[in-house]
Amino acid sequence: MTTYRDRTEAGRVLADRLTALIGEPDVVVLGLVRGGVPVARVVAERLGVPLDVLVVRKLGMPWAPEVAFGALGPGGVRVVNEVVAGQLDPDDIAEVQRREQAELDRRERLYRAGRPPLNLTGRTAVIVDDGLATGATARAAVQVARHLGARRVVVAVPVGAQEAYEMLAAEADQVICAQRPPTFTAVGAHYDDFHEVSDDEVTEALTTTA
Repeated sequence: MTTYRDRTEAGRVLADRLTALIGEPDVVVLGLVRGGVPVARVVAERLGVPLDVLVVRKLGMPWAPEVAFGALGPGGVRVVNEVVAGQLDPDDIAEVQRREQAELDRRERLYRAGRPPLNLTGRTAVIVDDGLATGATARAAVQVARHLGARRVVVAVPVGAQEAYEMLAAEADQVICAQRPPTFTAVGAHYDDFHEVSDDEVTEALTTTA
C-alpha cells in the first residue's frame, strides 16, 4: 500500500479509476466538506464535470458522537434511523439536531455564496471524500443524495477500511476505493500531508472550478 503525497495526488489516482464516467450526461462531483473537496476538485477537473459540495452533518449519539442515529443535509433533508434514535430522550435528539443544523446552515451559507441550492434530480452524483474510516458520513451522504433526487450515487475515495467499503457497497450504486489496506488505522496515516482543510480552501476550489 502506498502513501499519498497529498489530497491532490490522491485525486489524480482516484480520477484514473473513474474514467468510465467521462462523457456520461448529468454527472456532478460532490466533495464532502471539508477534507473531500481538494480530492473532488481534481476528480471534477479530470472528468470535465461540475464540482459542488455536499454538506452533511451526522447526528451522533450524545455519549458516542461517532455512532450516528441520523444525518442532516441541505434543503431540509433529515434522515433518521428510528431504531437507534429510539434509545434517546427526545430532548437529547432535539439538542443534537439543533447544534448540527446550525453548523450545516453556516457551511451552506459560506460555501454556496449565492449559488442556487444543490439539485441532484436525475443526475449521477459522485460523492468524494479523502478516505473512509467508519464510513458513517459517506453513508449519510448517500442517503441525502438520494433524498435530493440523484438517479445514481457513486462513492469514490482514495483509501478506506474494508468494513466501511462493504457497508457502503450495500448503500451506493457503486463504490470506488483505490486502496483497502488489510490493517486500517486512520485516513491520515495514508497521507504525507493531511492538513486540516480550511473554509477558504473549500470556497477557493468552488470558485476556480466553477
